[in-house]
Amino acid sequence: MKTDRILIAGIGNIFLGDDAFGVEVAQQLAQRDLPDGVRVVDFGIRSFDLAYALMDDYDVNMLIDATQQGKEPGTVYLIEPDLSELEALDGEVINAHSMNPVRVLHMVKSLGGGVSGKLYLVGCESEVLETEGGHLGLSPTVQAAVPHAIDMILSFIEELRQEQSITEPSLTEA
Repeated sequence: MKTDRILIAGIGNIFLGDDAFGVEVAQQLAQRDLPDGVRVVDFGIRSFDLAYALMDDYDVNMLIDATQQGKEPGTVYLIEPDLSELEALDGEVINAHSMNPVRVLHMVKSLGGGVSGKLYLVGCESEVLETEGGHLGLSPTVQAAVPHAIDMILSFIEELRQEQSITEPSLTEA
C-alpha cells in the first residue's frame, strides 16, 4: 500500500467532555516531529472541511474520535470502518454543531467523491460526554489514554511505511 501522503484528522467538540479526544490527540501530535507526508489537522466540528480533505488524494486517512464500542472508558481502538454503512444512512447529513464521522463519509459520497486511500479510525471509549451545561476538558481516564493513542498512531504509521518499503521493487542500475 502506498503511504506517501497520510492525513491524521482529529475530530470532536471541545465543549462536550471526552468528545474532544480527537482534538486533544491531534493537537499533541502536531507538536511532534512527524515523517514527511504526514499531515495532522484538528478539524474539531468542521464537517465540510473534513469531507473535502478526505477527497484530497491521501493514501491513508486516519480519523481520531471518541467512540462508543461498549468497552471500559479509556480503551483505545484502531478500526478499519466498514464503508458499506453509508448505504444505511438516512435523515440529517449535515450538522454545523457536531461531527459524526459516518455522516461526513456520507457527505463525501453525496458530493460525488469518494474517500481517497485507506480509511482508519483511532477511537477512545468515552466516559464523560454531553452534560446539561457542557463540560470542558477530558475526563482523567480519557486524558490518560491520549499518550497511548499517540503511540498507537505513530507505530501504525511506521508499520504502514515498512510494509510499503517491503512491497516496493528496488531500483538498481543494469
